[in-house]
Amino acid sequence: MNRKRDQHPDTAAPDTAAETGMPADEFDSPDGEDAESPAEDLAADVENEVAVLKDQLLRALAEIENIRRRSAREREDAVKYAAVPLIKDLVVVADNLRRALGSVPADAVEGNEQLKTLLDGVEMTEKELQSVFVRHGIERIDPMGERLDPHFHEAMYEVPDASVPAGTVVQVLQAGYKLRERLIRPAQVGVAKGGPSAAAASPDGPGETNTDGTDGRGGNRRPEPGRRYDTSA
Repeated sequence: MNRKRDQHPDTAAPDTAAETGMPADEFDSPDGEDAESPAEDLAADVENEVAVLKDQLLRALAEIENIRRRSAREREDAVKYAAVPLIKDLVVVADNLRRALGSVPADAVEGNEQLKTLLDGVEMTEKELQSVFVRHGIERIDPMGERLDPHFHEAMYEVPDASVPAGTVVQVLQAGYKLRERLIRPAQVGVAKGGPSAAAASPDGPGETNTDGTDGRGGNRRPEPGRRYDTSA
């Protein structure tokens, strides 16, 4: 009986780590390295979100600053040019005073004291109105003899005059006005044609003029009445 017990000893449960041949720490934490991955991913996501929010904040601050500057500029322009509607009405009065002065012949004033006194009064009124304009930054545009500037002049027609360069203002139908840098009304003028021009002084010469008004080299058309144009070469 004792011999049979020796041949069949009691079998105990084997040690799992020793039986599998794996270290104890690896067996206890089979996912040891993977356990740190979610934390690293979360930190990366947080950093990306912080960078995005920081960029959005900087853009919002820049946009607010632009709006503030634009609002300040618009506010300044509103104050500076608030009188434009009134000025447009006053320049018509100035035009009428100038027409009144030009409508009286010089010989009619001689020997007529009443007419001379009336004319002097109108002249003084016109000068005083122009002085008021100057004090408030209103400038009269009277471009007689100047080169046509399409930014401030409106060409109404051409005048044959070979004594001056083409594009020179030889007649002023109506003076223009501007308030500081802003144009209130362009000057209506007549310009010379037929005289020397900047194109004639160029090495290539003026070129031929086509029937459609171009100069044969892609130049501007001939000026048309009531239309602004640039006569610079």
